[in-house]
Amino acid sequence: MVKQTAGRDQLGEFAPKFAELNDDVLFGEVWSREGALSLKMRSILTITALVSKGMIDSSFQFHLETAKKNGVTKAEMAEILTHLAFYAGWPNAWAAFRMAVEAYKEDDGADGGLFGLGEPNEAYARYFTGASYLKPLTGPEDTIFLANVTFEPGCRNNWHIHRAAQGGGQILLCTNGRGWHQEWGGPARALAGGDVVVIPAGVKHWHGAAKDSWFSHVALEAPGEDCSNEWLEPVDDAWYEALEGSSRND
Repeated sequence: MVKQTAGRDQLGEFAPKFAELNDDVLFGEVWSREGALSLKMRSILTITALVSKGMIDSSFQFHLETAKKNGVTKAEMAEILTHLAFYAGWPNAWAAFRMAVEAYKEDDGADGGLFGLGEPNEAYARYFTGASYLKPLTGPEDTIFLANVTFEPGCRNNWHIHRAAQGGGQILLCTNGRGWHQEWGGPARALAGGDVVVIPAGVKHWHGAAKDSWFSHVALEAPGEDCSNEWLEPVDDAWYEALEGSSRND
C-alpha cells in the first residue's frame, strides 16, 4: 500500500479529517487498489489531470517524482507532455516541461551513455529484477570480454558469484547514472560515473541501478582458468526499496 503522511504533517492539527482522507483514502486506498490500472498508469492519469487544470505546483512536482518511481521514463514523459500540449494548452505544457526537465535531469543515461544502449538483455533476463540492456564491446574471438550493461531505474541483478580455479573475477567501470554494488556481509556502496569496482572471484555480490536513475557500467571479465558464473537469489525487494540514503549489512 502507498504510504503518505503529507496530509497529517501539514494539516493534521488544522484539518484532521481532510488529512486522514488525503493520506489514508486517496493515497492509501485509491492509489493502492488492485485491478486493471498499474501504478504507472495511475501516475500518467494524474499527470494528465494536473496539466489539464494548469496545476503546475509543488503537488505536480511530487507526482513527477512519483511517476519516475512508478516507471514512467524520460522519453515517455516527454511524449505525454507533448501530446497534452494540444489538448491542455501550450502554456500549461511549457510550465510542465520546465519541472519535468528538473525531475528527470539524472535520467540522461536511458540511451546507454558513452557506449550506447545495445539490445535487451534477454538471455539473462531471468537473473535480473527489471529491464537491462547489453552491448558487447569485444567479440568472442578476443582474449578479454567487455560489455556495456545498462540498467533501467530500479533494475538490479541477482546475487551471484564469479567462479574460477585461478584468476577470474570482474571489474566494473561506471560510466553513467547512479547505482549500487554490495558484497555479501558488507554495506551497499553507492556508485556514479567514474567509479571502479573490483570484484574478486568467489565473492557473492550484486549490482544495479538506483531506484530513480538509469545506470551504466562496462563489465570486464578478468582472465582466469575454468571461469563460470553462479547465479543465486534475487535482492530482497523491501530492503532494496529502503536502500536510498542508507547502508545496511546483510
